[in-house]
Amino acid sequence: MHCPFCQHHDTRVIDSRVSDDGATIRRRRVCEACGERFSTIETIELKLPVIIKGDGRREAFDARKLRAGFDRALQKRPVSEEQIEAAVRAVVHQLRMTAERELASRRVGEFVMAELRKLDHVGYVRFASVYRSFEDVADFREELDRLERDAPGDGQLPLLGGDDPRPDRKKR
Repeated sequence: MHCPFCQHHDTRVIDSRVSDDGATIRRRRVCEACGERFSTIETIELKLPVIIKGDGRREAFDARKLRAGFDRALQKRPVSEEQIEAAVRAVVHQLRMTAERELASRRVGEFVMAELRKLDHVGYVRFASVYRSFEDVADFREELDRLERDAPGDGQLPLLGGDDPRPDRKKR
């Protein structure tokens, strides 16, 4: 590390501290030549794959778009910010674990759907309806049937009918 004051090429670390979130390290340094002290911050830099869109375009992965997709699907749903952030982190982790340089947007969509399915069935169906381009009510019914068949009694409220555990809700 070069000294920012005298540009000497040799500095010594005198203290290191990990940040609260564990994602960065703050290092206190001293220049061997001029004696000046300064701090550096180190962060992990991991490359995420380039996303190949449906029309063949390639885009850098954008976590803000990922978060916006979760927010749209879960709008006005009983899911906390912490749960959404954890789901976003899980998808980003899955992207890193693929170890691929390029990844089809369809695979990213599948990762998102898996996380939404765990979080909230209504959010999952909202996302699936756009992601899979549902054409009519039959497509919704088919997805709802699959969801109810594959995830019975997972602690979420029933999608259609059934007994609602919330006493303030009346059957219609």
